[in-house]
Parts: sequence; structure tokens; C-alpha cells
Amino acid sequence: MMKSIPLIVTLVVAQALCALFFVVNIFSSVLGFAPINWQLSEFIELGAALGLILGVGLSGAVLYQTLRSNRVVEGQLKAASGAFMELLEARFVEWGLTAAETDVALFAIRGMSTVEIAGLRGVSEGTIKAQTNAIYRKAKVSGCPQLLSQFLDELVEMDPR
Repeated sequence: MMKSIPLIVTLVVAQALCALFFVVNIFSSVLGFAPINWQLSEFIELGAALGLILGVGLSGAVLYQTLRSNRVVEGQLKAASGAFMELLEARFVEWGLTAAETDVALFAIRGMSTVEIAGLRGVSEGTIKAQTNAIYRKAKVSGCPQLLSQFLDELVEMDPR
């Protein structure tokens, strides 16, 4: 995409100049003065029209390339998301988390507070605190940032680059 930026800037500038020519040409006709002879004006109009047509075609090509690139990135993001969920599930099983602890761990990893998790699960904050302590103990971490860090570290190690 970075390679396309100079091309996009060039296209925008060229199209703006072509459009400006047409606006100036119309104003000069309305005001009744012709700064250049009509033959030269016709050639410039033809060039400006061709420039606009070329700009539309090239803009379409850049848009197509950008959309293709976005589809690839979206696919990679879905794959990474799937890999992250697989990693979470594998670690939760490895640590022997209960179903309730698994739910609480997922909410905690998503950045929810104890109060929010308790509200979603319909239990007391004390229950959530006890479950998060059990999760941290089983995962051998001291808190949520370290828990999340474990998963991020593993994902970085899995990165094929």
C-alpha cells in the first residue's frame, strides 16, 4: 500500500488540475474573454478529458488493489484470531480450569472488571475474585496482565515471519 501513495497523490493532483482547467475555461467563456486561442483550448480540453478518464481508470485499479489487500489482511486476522482462541482453549484445558473459570478467564482477558464479570455471570464479586485467584494460581501468574502476556508471548513465537 505504501508504494501506491505517490501514485494516488499524482492521480489526485492531475485530476484536480484537469478539473481546474475546465472550471477556468467555463468562467472565461461566461465572462467573455479567451486568454488563449480556441484551437489550443480544444487541445487542452482534450488532454484534460483524457487525463480525467485515465485518472478514473487508474483510481479504479488502485481501489481494486486495496480491496484485494484488505481481503488478504482480513483472512490473516481471522486466522490469528482462530489461533488465539485455540491457544486459549488448550491452555485452559492444560490448567484444568472449570467451565465457570474458563468463562471468567475469557472475560478477564477481554479486559472486563470484576464488577462487570459478576454482572454478566449473575454472581457476586467475591465469587469472581475467588475464581480469578484460582485461575491465576493454576496458570502460575500473579494477575491478568501476566495471564494475557503468556498468550501474547506464545502467539509472537508462533508468528511465521
